[in-house]
Amino acid sequence: KIHVGSEQDGPWVGTVALMNGEASIDDSEEKGHSIQELLLALENHRVECEQTGRYEEAELARLRLDQLRQHEEKSRRDALLEQQLAERMGVEEAHMLGLQEFSNIWDQKQQDFEAKANQLQSVLATRHKQEHQIHLEKLRREVEPRTPRWSRDLLNLRKIQETLAKMRKYAEAEKTKAQADKLEAREHNQWKEKREARIAVMEEQFLHKQQLEMGGLLKRLKASREELKRSRKMEMERLLQRYQNLKMQMENQQRIIQQRVERYPITAPMANPTRPASG
Repeated sequence: KIHVGSEQDGPWVGTVALMNGEASIDDSEEKGHSIQELLLALENHRVECEQTGRYEEAELARLRLDQLRQHEEKSRRDALLEQQLAERMGVEEAHMLGLQEFSNIWDQKQQDFEAKANQLQSVLATRHKQEHQIHLEKLRREVEPRTPRWSRDLLNLRKIQETLAKMRKYAEAEKTKAQADKLEAREHNQWKEKREARIAVMEEQFLHKQQLEMGGLLKRLKASREELKRSRKMEMERLLQRYQNLKMQMENQQRIIQQRVERYPITAPMANPTRPASG
């Protein structure tokens, strides 16, 4: 067993236990002795043993110092790695949550836009249908000639028909009437065909105007849809850039800390330990 003067309190108790193999480094920490206190106590003890010629104890103290420093350095590095890993995981988790929130917001924006676009198209289509029906009815009422314009031949036949009937020449009147009816039917069909063709042309012109109006709406909606997509892409690029900047900044800071830990390890000997008073 190794004894150190009459010192019985403070870190000296942990130091003696460590040197005698009666306690582990973790036990000393649990008793409230900091690693720095134990390192200082061991170093002071090593110096004292060296100065008083107790070289066996000095060697044991040196070995314990190396063990303690290596243990503390490992704990320090492990804690740093764990902390930096937690920081990286925190950044990644925040980034994933940000991406999810971004997707939810922009998906909702696109859904709202498409719902509004469908509503605008439906309203316009309904209005077009109503206006088309009203316009068609107006064409049928107003397009000239609204009634057939009989030819001179038909009018003469009708006049002859009436004259023969007044003269009681019914057989000849019947023949003339049949001839006139046939001509009237032909002229009526011609009038109807020409009028329907004119109505069809005017209806087609009206429908073309409606198609242009619907096409204009669809074109505006397409432009708005593309603008929405561009805005989403630009916002996503900004989000990713912020993430990359934050990640790079964090990695640089972590690298600086790691280099500092590498440059100043705890395993290095203490420069100026407190020397015990002589006497």
